[in-house]
Amino acid sequence: ISMGGTFSKLIKQGHDVHVVYQTSGNIAVTDDEALKFAEVGSDFIGTGAADINFKSVIEFLNNKSENQIDSLEVRKLKGLIRRRESYAATRYIGLKDENTHFLDLPFYETGQVKKNPLGPDDIAIVKDIIAKIKPHQVFAAGDLADPHGTHEVCLNAIFAAMAALKPQAYMDDCWLWLYRGAWHEWDIHEIDMAVPLSPSEVLLKRHAILYHQSQKDRVMFQGNDSREFWVRAEDRNKNTAVLYDDLGLAEYEAIEAFKRFDY
Repeated sequence: ISMGGTFSKLIKQGHDVHVVYQTSGNIAVTDDEALKFAEVGSDFIGTGAADINFKSVIEFLNNKSENQIDSLEVRKLKGLIRRRESYAATRYIGLKDENTHFLDLPFYETGQVKKNPLGPDDIAIVKDIIAKIKPHQVFAAGDLADPHGTHEVCLNAIFAAMAALKPQAYMDDCWLWLYRGAWHEWDIHEIDMAVPLSPSEVLLKRHAILYHQSQKDRVMFQGNDSREFWVRAEDRNKNTAVLYDDLGLAEYEAIEAFKRFDY
């Protein structure tokens, strides 16, 4: 949503790009969306065995009461929906599947809007993926206006992990950049790096966002902004470009903005 243009530029320029999903995102998938996939899965496998018992999932969703916590199977299905949508988007932009990582951090897996506090297991998982990749640049969501706070917890996990890894030699040349865009954008005086986008790059970014079909039309945790995420992102990126143009800089279709954080 917030750095798809920069993401595609890095891949096209030949960098070793990895994308890491910190949580499963299962709570943001509607029951109707999960039921649709369960019914398709059930029709496809018939009476055969599967990791997910689709008949059980369909029965649960059809009889689910208001505010009832999803069963483990339902949460697994919703998480897989988000995962496959993520693969579709990253493949579209040109990323290899082996460079896409899913952490499924434990703090998120409560089945409720209210999550567990960030714990040492969460931080250890984030540390492990950073130590494995040894990145020169880390880009993370700094949009703390997230209505149910997941972004803030994920960001705190990154802060804690990178602070703990700081003594390692490979971290001497590792910078942390924070992006926004889903709920707010950085004010112009806060921006440390601005990445201009062409009209074709804006369109590519939009199409990548739209691969996340379960997050279209009826977003479960969108806050006070009722627009779809791709509309918000484009408007904010284009507004940033207008601000830079007004300051006398070059005119671009859109600009993605980043703030450097010293961990």
